[in-house]
Amino acid sequence: MRVLVSGASIAGPAVAYWLSRHGFAVTVVEQAPALRPGGQAIDVRGVALEVVERMGLMPRVQAVKTRMRGMTMYDREGTEEWSSTEMTMSAGRLDSPDVELLREDLCAFLHEATRDQVDYVFGDSVTAVEPDGRVEFERGRPAVYDLVIGADGLHSTVRRLVFGPERDFLHSLRARLAIFSAPNFLGLDNWQVWQRDGLRGYCVYPVRDNAEVRVIGGFEAGPEEHLERVDAGGLKQLVADRFAGFGGHTAEMLTAMWSADDLYSDVMAQVRMPAWTSGRVALVGDAACCPSPITGQGTSLALVGAYVLGTELGRSGGDPGPAFAAYERRMRPFVDANQALARPDRQPDDSALDLAKNAITL
Repeated sequence: MRVLVSGASIAGPAVAYWLSRHGFAVTVVEQAPALRPGGQAIDVRGVALEVVERMGLMPRVQAVKTRMRGMTMYDREGTEEWSSTEMTMSAGRLDSPDVELLREDLCAFLHEATRDQVDYVFGDSVTAVEPDGRVEFERGRPAVYDLVIGADGLHSTVRRLVFGPERDFLHSLRARLAIFSAPNFLGLDNWQVWQRDGLRGYCVYPVRDNAEVRVIGGFEAGPEEHLERVDAGGLKQLVADRFAGFGGHTAEMLTAMWSADDLYSDVMAQVRMPAWTSGRVALVGDAACCPSPITGQGTSLALVGAYVLGTELGRSGGDPGPAFAAYERRMRPFVDANQALARPDRQPDDSALDLAKNAITL
């Protein structure tokens, strides 16, 4: 059976891995000209660690995980509020078995694990999906597939084409995230620094053996901002405006931002849908059920969802009826528990997070 997967970040190559293991002929189409670099450190937690183990990727993941020793929190003026050697805001408790690594590293591992069995097409995108499986592309010739899987993120094209406009499914959490990479302008040694003022704040943490840093800023967003698009220059100005008046290392942070060529920014939102499947089409990862970065569980949902979807399709011999029904039935409690973590007023407590990380049996 021929399967088209739209999206080559995490969920796409992960579902392609399991589908190819079950004998499907898989094509992954990605709008970007190559794997997208940059992005923040992401977490693999709970039952998702078992998925990584089953893929044989755990040794590589462990080798590149972040090795933070702790963090310091500063107020708006740059005065230290507190420090910790037991946890970081990005990864949680440092004695946890969970793994934090750069998004681009996990994407590279997934691509390398699938590129010999999966046909990757970069620099193209889906423009139409017909009920009979005919798919049209922006650049390539139309083709017919037995199944189509949308793994193309928060602003999924497949979701829009098959299920309807994104305003029907995206629920803004009224906050925006901005991420970029830079040289280690603070000389940090496996230590995170945060600076915040109410709902505004940013983090600087070192990666690549302290040679680089990732900077993540967050601030309030308007109720309809998740439906708008802003160019890179406008996003940089938006970040600069939001952190005007901050002291401490903010001037250095903004100087680094203006030189960055990989700034990514989007409104934090959840995708909530009554169904993730329709006919021969299924959604997985953020396209289906983005929990938002607030939860720290998006990567785990993508990995587990890809495993469950691929496994159920293999079990049914490619029959989407029983496979999609089982996928929805198994994943829904897991997704619900993780989306419930997104509370705008505080980080999820340990008990809620521990429950959400393992709210499914593989």
